[in-house]
Amino acid sequence: MLGPSQAGWFVLSRLLAAILLGGVLGFSTGHTWLGIAFVLASYLGWELFNLYVFERWLSNRAFLDPPDAGGTWGSVVAQTVRLHRRKRFHKQRMAQLFRELRRSSASMPDGLMLLNTQLEILWFNRAAGQLLNLRRKLDFGLRVDNLLRQPELAQYLHGSQFSSPIVLQPQLAGDRWLSFQAVTYGRDQKLLLVRDVSRQAHVEAMRRDFVANASHELRSPLTVITGYLESFAADPALQDDLRPPLEEMRRQAQRMAGIVEDLLTLSQLEANEETVSGQPIDMVGLLTTLRKDALTRSYATRDIRINVESDARLLGDARQIESAFSNLVDNAAKYTSATGQITLRWWQDRSGGYFSVTDNGLGIPSEHIPRLTERFYRVDPGRSRATGGSGLGLAIVKHVLQRHDATLEIRSDEGRGSTFTCHFPLRRISAREIAA
Repeated sequence: MLGPSQAGWFVLSRLLAAILLGGVLGFSTGHTWLGIAFVLASYLGWELFNLYVFERWLSNRAFLDPPDAGGTWGSVVAQTVRLHRRKRFHKQRMAQLFRELRRSSASMPDGLMLLNTQLEILWFNRAAGQLLNLRRKLDFGLRVDNLLRQPELAQYLHGSQFSSPIVLQPQLAGDRWLSFQAVTYGRDQKLLLVRDVSRQAHVEAMRRDFVANASHELRSPLTVITGYLESFAADPALQDDLRPPLEEMRRQAQRMAGIVEDLLTLSQLEANEETVSGQPIDMVGLLTTLRKDALTRSYATRDIRINVESDARLLGDARQIESAFSNLVDNAAKYTSATGQITLRWWQDRSGGYFSVTDNGLGIPSEHIPRLTERFYRVDPGRSRATGGSGLGLAIVKHVLQRHDATLEIRSDEGRGSTFTCHFPLRRISAREIAA
């Protein structure tokens, strides 16, 4: 096979040889230019014939052998054969990899779905088809949000936060609960992971029902026990050495009653996680009430300040919002000394409204902050028992904020204090004008 430079020189030498041969033939007959033209025409015809043979082989190379050509055409044919073999090798390899991918994806228990930028289905595996009752070929190219008809899923897929999955019960899935989690790749394309979480959902529902029923059944006995203990403690004939044990029993009974009330509140919030519309809440009056209630606590600090920087009102459920904010204030008061300071602040900007509780108390180690909103999680269990904490306050705060489209941000320096900030979106703010 000739190299590129060799092939060029070979063509040039052949052309010069043809011209020379034509000149000699023409000179011998007395028509030099006619001889040259005849030889060049013959040379051109031969090249066209080779081109035709080459094109015919390219069009039918599946069942025709490569042409046996020499010189430049031999080099072209050899390079073409090599490229064709390389292409066929890569094609076979890609086909094999694709078959392996299809086999591996078909054996997965979780569903996989590829979506383009318009959320149209490009491909899905067998598990996704079974979980969502999708039909191959018929459902390719359709928008997944049009097929499933779930507003929550459409809102999730059109968003940008895919770190956590969303759990739904689509109509196409029957009575199954499915978890959807999107992963972006390429140019805003998405890989949608679908998992059957019906068992976990049923177990979670059973847990919520058990906690709600148990808490409800415990309320009445605790009320009776607390009432009798208060009566015994108020009896003037009670011996002095029995008063401390009775007082401790009464305090523990009240603590148990508080835990039961928190469990009932949390169960109610978990049973209905729909977004709350609510009514405008007077934030000045709410913060004033929170301050008064906090000052009545036996563990409360004496310096509780209010900083209201906006006359905007918050749209929400007043009872739930007061419960969440009260938990934040109580939490700050428990971990702040009597000489410490707590600031309740309400303000707004173009991103929405903010309520924060800032203290200069003990602070929280950074490794504990991600788990603070878990049920019964305590940074210092001993101190929580001493102050009567249930470990459910911040869990209640999280669920209330979720129902109000809000988020909780926690910042803390150990030994210097903490700030808990609730951020409400702009649609939750009812104000005459938005602050710059």
